[in-house]
Amino acid sequence: MSTLEGSGPAPTERSEKRSVIDVDPRSWPLALRVVLVTTLLSIVALLVVGAYLSSVIADGLYEQRRDRVLEETLEVRGELTETLSQVSGATSTQQQDAVSAFVQTTGGRGGGDRREVALVPIETTGTVFPVESSERTLFDEVDDEFAAAVAEQPETISWRSIGREDGLGETDPALLVGTRVIVPGSGSYDLYLVYSMQEEQDTLAFVQRVILGGGGVLMALIVGIAIVVARMVTTPLKRAAYAAARMAAGDLTSRVEVSGGDELARVGESFNDMARSLEQKVDDLTELSYVQQRFVSDVSHELRTPLTTIRMASSVLDARRSDLPGELQRTTELLSTQVQRFEVLLTDLLEISRFDAGAAELEAHRENVDALVERALEDVRPLAGARGCLLDVRLAGGDVYAVVDARRVDRVLRNLLTNAIEHGAGHPVLIQTAADEDAVAVVVQDHGHGLSPEDAEHVFDRFWRADPSRARTLGGTGLGLSISVEDARLHDGWLQAWGQEGEGAVFRLTLPRRPGTPLTRSPLRLERSLDRRGADAAVSTTPTGEIRIGPGLLPDLEDTGSDSSPEPDESGEAR
Repeated sequence: MSTLEGSGPAPTERSEKRSVIDVDPRSWPLALRVVLVTTLLSIVALLVVGAYLSSVIADGLYEQRRDRVLEETLEVRGELTETLSQVSGATSTQQQDAVSAFVQTTGGRGGGDRREVALVPIETTGTVFPVESSERTLFDEVDDEFAAAVAEQPETISWRSIGREDGLGETDPALLVGTRVIVPGSGSYDLYLVYSMQEEQDTLAFVQRVILGGGGVLMALIVGIAIVVARMVTTPLKRAAYAAARMAAGDLTSRVEVSGGDELARVGESFNDMARSLEQKVDDLTELSYVQQRFVSDVSHELRTPLTTIRMASSVLDARRSDLPGELQRTTELLSTQVQRFEVLLTDLLEISRFDAGAAELEAHRENVDALVERALEDVRPLAGARGCLLDVRLAGGDVYAVVDARRVDRVLRNLLTNAIEHGAGHPVLIQTAADEDAVAVVVQDHGHGLSPEDAEHVFDRFWRADPSRARTLGGTGLGLSISVEDARLHDGWLQAWGQEGEGAVFRLTLPRRPGTPLTRSPLRLERSLDRRGADAAVSTTPTGEIRIGPGLLPDLEDTGSDSSPEPDESGEAR
């Protein structure tokens, strides 16, 4: 608040404690941020405008009062000069009485305000008048500096702002005015007057209270307006966010309620147009996918009949291949191989179509996973012997039981083992099992061509191959790993891949002890050492085609008590 005093006490410094806000303001609701920002800016604006108005009003009141005081001082000086001139020839007693009467009359009130007068003789030519004053404390306000300023400018009026203490110990603003009066025949006198400015100060205080009260009312109105405006803006946005959330949850019929024709309404209309377009596209894609699935299923079923006839004919030709000429023998061999491959492809396509149609079901029973691994190893042992690949088998033993579909788990294991042997480049293949309270796991690790991080993300895609230019020696269909990951999902399990390009690949199958139990970790690590030289050294002197390590003899390479691999995403693949 401004005051009319020319000089006042310096404002005291206050220490401010800033509160630490842990929550990011950007995460606050939009309506709250709009109201807070509007309120803060409004407070700053009202403070600036209030301070400016208070300052302008204070300056105006001060200048108006000062001009009136100067005019009154000129009138008082004229009256004093006239009084002293009239009594210049009178007796000293008459002159003294006239001066005292003048001081007492002039002091007290003037122009509607309290006024104090003091007359100080400087030099005389006749009777010496004593110092006269309507208030003795007035001389406490006149210091040497102000007296010197009055003496240096005898023809002008000097003034300054002061503060005077009242009987209650409070300081009231006032103006101290001084001028020199020269009367021929009577001498020179310094005339001092003090004019109270308490009335102007009271007026300023009243105006400031009005400004504060009006600012408070205006602030309340601004906050109310900000709340209304924020609700007008955020309500349509909340509706749009709710509709978008429902759409993300799968409700493609979700729409935004649109009212009016403003920008927010146009946003809602655009959202609804997008939702309708997206719903149509999804319907089209769903129909196309359904048609594609039906086509694959129908074609696969329809091809089985002619394939059976072709296979029978191929079997007849293959049985009499020794009776055929040399070129026909080779043709018969190729025909028999391709018929077998065609039959495998049809079987895989029919299996994929069952997964797509949601018709795949588990025939789950309590099985020993180690026994299933043993069965799969028996199937691939001839292939490993032909490739010169040693199998490093590390079975956990003990309680490795789980409720699984043995046929599907056996298919997954055979696919993993076949791929590891084919792509292992003749290096040993590690097969390891482990179990904990909630899950069982099987790891198949090779030291062949390996997988890059990009390959690991697509290795379970249908018909995907890491190196399209590399011919497959086993004539695979490209659907084996796709079917395997679907089998794992059907068990509520994980099938994950990891590797390093040129070093090897690791595939891990993790299954819950019972289907439907959510998995949080795996008993075996996925990311592990791919030291090919160490693996070769570990098995290079073994004369047989298989190495077995029983439970409790696992090397330090594996940590069966923890799983440092990332959790799989919704597709079951490692992230």
